[in-house]
Amino acid sequence: MAGAPRVLVVDDEPNIVDLLRMALRFHGFDVLTAATGRAALELAVQARPDLMILDVMLPDVDGFEVCRTLRAGGQSVPVVYLTARDAHRDKIVGLTYGGDDYVTKPFAVDELIARARAVLRRTSPPRAEPAPDPSAILRFADVELDPDTHVVRRAGEPIELSPTEFCLLRYFLTNPHRVLSRAQILDAVWSYDFAGEPTVVDQYVSYLRRKLGRHGPSLIHTQRGFGYALRLPAMGTGR
Repeated sequence: MAGAPRVLVVDDEPNIVDLLRMALRFHGFDVLTAATGRAALELAVQARPDLMILDVMLPDVDGFEVCRTLRAGGQSVPVVYLTARDAHRDKIVGLTYGGDDYVTKPFAVDELIARARAVLRRTSPPRAEPAPDPSAILRFADVELDPDTHVVRRAGEPIELSPTEFCLLRYFLTNPHRVLSRAQILDAVWSYDFAGEPTVVDQYVSYLRRKLGRHGPSLIHTQRGFGYALRLPAMGTGR
């Protein structure tokens, strides 16, 4: 991304919008704001923000539906939910719809900004290099991942992944055969302990398995009580 990262803040509470606009600008962000879900969807297309901080309880379209609509339309802008809805089920729903993080109100501004930076780090495309390095492509079995172009293929077929799914697969590909604990995956992919909710790892492993499984047997295996491992399926089991 060139210049200051552009953040779209979507919230219908003026005091929160003013607080975030001031804090984000102080930390070097370019800030846009919207008070409704429909306005957020329009700005996401027109302004192409690098990140969206999205309230869930909006006056027209709720934030979960905004995120789902963005993803259905091919928009990959990272989304950090900011909401008073703190139930575990709400967090899972938000992440299932394509969100990248979930911060509950009341919140600390410095924590929100730290999380926004962490999401931008893991979802921003790499800087262009003078020439691609074929040796940089990660491979396991019939899966290929190019960290530079963000292209993922299995058995020669392209696979569309969200930014978080891409980072998760890259972590598995750089640690083949190793049993990776949920805590290790949280630290490597999310860059912090996700509010003590390791089940987010299970959700994203499930999404990744489903997408990879469209073109072959399962490669990500559960090691009960320990975590997950990328390995070839046992002969005759397909798992």
